[in-house]
Amino acid sequence: MKRRVAIRQYTVPFLHDKAIEEHAQLLLDEWGEAHPPIAEPPVPIDDILELHLGLTFVIDDLRADLGHPDVLGGIWFGDRLIKVDRSLDPKLSPKMLGRYRFTLAHEVGHWRLHRQHLMDDPSAKSLFEANCEPAFVCRSSANPPEEIQANAFAACVLLPRQMVFEAWAQWRNSDEPIAISDLPIGDYHANRQVNEEMAMDRFCKPLAERFEVSAQAMRYRLQKLELLVKEIEPRLF
Repeated sequence: MKRRVAIRQYTVPFLHDKAIEEHAQLLLDEWGEAHPPIAEPPVPIDDILELHLGLTFVIDDLRADLGHPDVLGGIWFGDRLIKVDRSLDPKLSPKMLGRYRFTLAHEVGHWRLHRQHLMDDPSAKSLFEANCEPAFVCRSSANPPEEIQANAFAACVLLPRQMVFEAWAQWRNSDEPIAISDLPIGDYHANRQVNEEMAMDRFCKPLAERFEVSAQAMRYRLQKLELLVKEIEPRLF
């Protein structure tokens, strides 16, 4: 039976990018203390979710169930449950693997960054009851602060800083950044920015496949780590 769920927005504390990355690295370190450390990509986010955090995840028709056409995932704190919309099922659509894994990591971000905050909020107590409404619903068209934070957490967990630097050096045979202007930018669209983004995605695709993330997620992470830059600053010496 279809049910419409009002997607609520909670006020969450501001977190610097550095703090979010520290939270993500802490989760990876916790995993490494109880299991063999993650020596190479991809990061086993499904195992971390289930074996370390004790959460369950399922694939379901969330768009029909929640009554929103752009739902990607959701988390139910009371049931320790994450659901991913079937449109991202990698078994049915292998090309969606990166988006699927990112959605899992995104919901884990809500669990690690926002659960305690909401537990301390008397108005949110119902979110921790069994069979309650989802605490957060991830939509492709929404970007309130809590969703931006969860996205940043997902990028840091799936693309750990040191692992990306090591993979970059192996792939490029150098640890030097590359300038966007040095990429072959085709004239596929009237908007130059769109052409640049398409060129960056093509460039990032081989490394993205190694980490089992989307080219777009890899592009954003490389830019954040200043491995993919607008231009190379000239050196004094």
